[in-house]
Amino acid sequence: MWHAKSREAVLQELQVNKATGLSSQEAKVRLDKYGANKLKGKPKKSMAALFFAQLKDMLIYVLLAAAVVTLFVGEYMDAVIILAVVLLNAVIGVFQEHKAGKAIEALQQMTTPRTLVRRDGEVREINSEEIVPGDIVILDAGRYIPADLRLLESANLQIEESALTGESVPSDKEADARLEDPKTPLGDMVNMAFMSTLVTYGRGEGIAVATAMDTEMGKIAKILDEDARELTPLQKKLEELGKILGYIAIGICVLIFVIGLIQKRELFELFLTAISLAVAAIPEGLPAIVAIVLALGVTRMSRINAIVKKLPAVETLGSVNIICSDKTGTLTQNKMTVVKYYTATPLGDELPVELIKTLVLCSDATYENGEGTGDPTEIALVAYGHQNDILKRSLEAEYKRVSEKPFDSDRKLMSTLNQTREGYRVHTKGAIDQLLRICTSAVVDGEVVPLTEELEQQYLDAAEKMSDDALRVLGAAFKDTDRLLSPEEMEQDLTILGFVGMIDPPRLEVKDSIREAKMAGITPVMITGDHKNTAVAIAKELEIAASIEQSMTGAEIDELADEAFAQKIKNIRVFARVSPEHKVKIVKAFKAQGNTVSMTGDGVNDAPSLKFADIGVAMGITGTDVSKGASDMILTDDNFTTIVQAIREGRNIYANIRKTVIFLLTCNFGEIVAILASIVFFWPLPLLATQILWINLVTDTLPAIALGVDPGEKDVMKKKPRDPKESFFSGGAATGAILGGLLIGALTLVAFYWGLREHGYGLRASDIPEDVMIYARTMAFVVLAASQLFYSFAKRSDTKSIFQIGLFSNRILVGAVIIGLLLQFVSISVPFLAAAFKVQNLSFADWGVVIGLSLIPLLINEIIKVFGRMSRAKAA
Repeated sequence: MWHAKSREAVLQELQVNKATGLSSQEAKVRLDKYGANKLKGKPKKSMAALFFAQLKDMLIYVLLAAAVVTLFVGEYMDAVIILAVVLLNAVIGVFQEHKAGKAIEALQQMTTPRTLVRRDGEVREINSEEIVPGDIVILDAGRYIPADLRLLESANLQIEESALTGESVPSDKEADARLEDPKTPLGDMVNMAFMSTLVTYGRGEGIAVATAMDTEMGKIAKILDEDARELTPLQKKLEELGKILGYIAIGICVLIFVIGLIQKRELFELFLTAISLAVAAIPEGLPAIVAIVLALGVTRMSRINAIVKKLPAVETLGSVNIICSDKTGTLTQNKMTVVKYYTATPLGDELPVELIKTLVLCSDATYENGEGTGDPTEIALVAYGHQNDILKRSLEAEYKRVSEKPFDSDRKLMSTLNQTREGYRVHTKGAIDQLLRICTSAVVDGEVVPLTEELEQQYLDAAEKMSDDALRVLGAAFKDTDRLLSPEEMEQDLTILGFVGMIDPPRLEVKDSIREAKMAGITPVMITGDHKNTAVAIAKELEIAASIEQSMTGAEIDELADEAFAQKIKNIRVFARVSPEHKVKIVKAFKAQGNTVSMTGDGVNDAPSLKFADIGVAMGITGTDVSKGASDMILTDDNFTTIVQAIREGRNIYANIRKTVIFLLTCNFGEIVAILASIVFFWPLPLLATQILWINLVTDTLPAIALGVDPGEKDVMKKKPRDPKESFFSGGAATGAILGGLLIGALTLVAFYWGLREHGYGLRASDIPEDVMIYARTMAFVVLAASQLFYSFAKRSDTKSIFQIGLFSNRILVGAVIIGLLLQFVSISVPFLAAAFKVQNLSFADWGVVIGLSLIPLLINEIIKVFGRMSRAKAA
């Protein structure tokens, strides 16, 4: 732990002389030993390897099996379509894999190209990739840190470390500091500087103690490089479903052959029957339809400023019950803002004009047209003046700065000397305790009075109260003089004006979103590198946490074993002063409790946890390329509110996919029932393989897609998040699918029997004429297709009738059913199609019979819903 060692010990351990630095020869030896100072990633997979990896999926195998079946029955166009879907899915997968690999590349680009080092006794500028452990690095404002450094010298050194720590203001650095605790949080290592952070003020020198992948930035790169991808709940369910369907198809084929052999049927007939049942068992369009539904969901989400990079992530949102959010820039505005002031005299509605003037004039920042440059704290002070019509440009024109005493981290003060009409005025700002030491008077009721101990205590008490509210306190004082003062004379015998309290305030709209999330059973958790008190104050204001007891620091996390931490985490709502490794540990602990975790963030320090979360959400405006590359979704407006809207959309999408899957399986089960019953009872086959393929084409496409884009139920965010382990068939869906399938299959057989009876034949009759068989199969053909089409209306809701939802609230489904019925009519009335499918037109009376039979599943389902509502009302 380099921060816990003295400068002399570090220099000795790395065998380098501070005055001369490394020799060129020694630097070359160390470069060969440690390698170039750049981040590395795993070897890239070839495009071919990525492509074949996309095909390792059970549903893809099912899809390919369906293509083989369609080739057997001569439906070449269907086979081409299915193979095209497989190819398209694989190409999209390869593209997404390739895009995901950009995260490490973006991280590599954050290293600075040129660095000042001391070698051979002289300062020279070299490529940062040539930095080696032991190099003496020269730091000044505006330069990026090329490696992890133990500071040797520092003069008012401030470094912007938000990429690593999440803090909204630069960190003061002090080379003399000796930190004994080896577990000191990253943000408190004041004697260290880290790769890819930026020097914003002052100067310093440091010795490189870690380069490349051994740096804190390198640790993040290693985490990002780990293959931590898990299947989403939807992918797991579809994979499981694909296996089940595959086993069912194989089992049915074996069963048919066994039964057929017992019944001494012809082998060719058995083969055709097996193909028919395999086609019936496999919903060929399921993977394609799910992909289409997800793609349409992605399109809808882009309209609410949420860009989804991976299609299955849309559904994952629906089961999220923990949102871990970074504080700075996500929950807050990422800009320091003055929110309170204190003067010894209560001013009521009046402005503390003199206090504001001093704070604005004693500043090097600029602020124009809502944009500022300089130190974030100073920008906040100048912006405060701007909001109150006290403009820095006007003040500086009237009160010209003639001298100054720059900020010093020891004094914690800054002073300027400005010319006035009467002479000169010293303006000083800084830490309130330091100011009070050099003040001898104070402004009370507009008069300058001696600074008594009682008055001094009032200032300290008021400042402490602001600090308890997590405000950063900055005081101001002045002194009038008739002559030019030296910098040493400026900070003596001052008059204190008061002080201001500032904070990075929460986003205005976030509070309502957090309330909505809580109502939906989602727990918001803040994870930040900032200080505990600051984080808890923001969390209280946003109603994320109620007390400081609901918070933990990274150091406290390190003290707990994994099991103890997993138990304690249930009650923690704020994690402060955490490192990137802590963030990953927190996400993993929540996931270990069975939660579905979303992590939002924008910095490099958020990237590992974004990757390990079930769904990582990066900020589109302030987010780094690294965080975007590691995420599953990007918010283009950087608004926490958008993720709540995205969760609502995700819940609806999952519900729609579930409707679609159950609808398809119910329909296919109906086909299995009709075919299998015919085999078992030695009846003629009511349907041919080509007819089943056609019906699947009609019912598995348009109606299924229309269910997939159903508007969804309005109260979806008033329900608790879905358990990720919950089956597609929970809540009675399996029973409903079996009963629906039995009903559809039975009615298909009834229609087949009706067609035979009309012509004087029964199901066990022998030598049935070809034309009679065609007519009977036509009736079964129409009933099977039409009953499935009508049944799609019933699947829009498990509890509400089609009239409660609104028959025309999903006009796409109405259109899909109408088109399906027309296609069915065309297939039996157009001669060449009728000949291809071996069907014929029906009499007017029989059209009435088949339509009546087809409506029965829908009507029975609606009656069951009525009884269900009555039962629930009685129980309530």
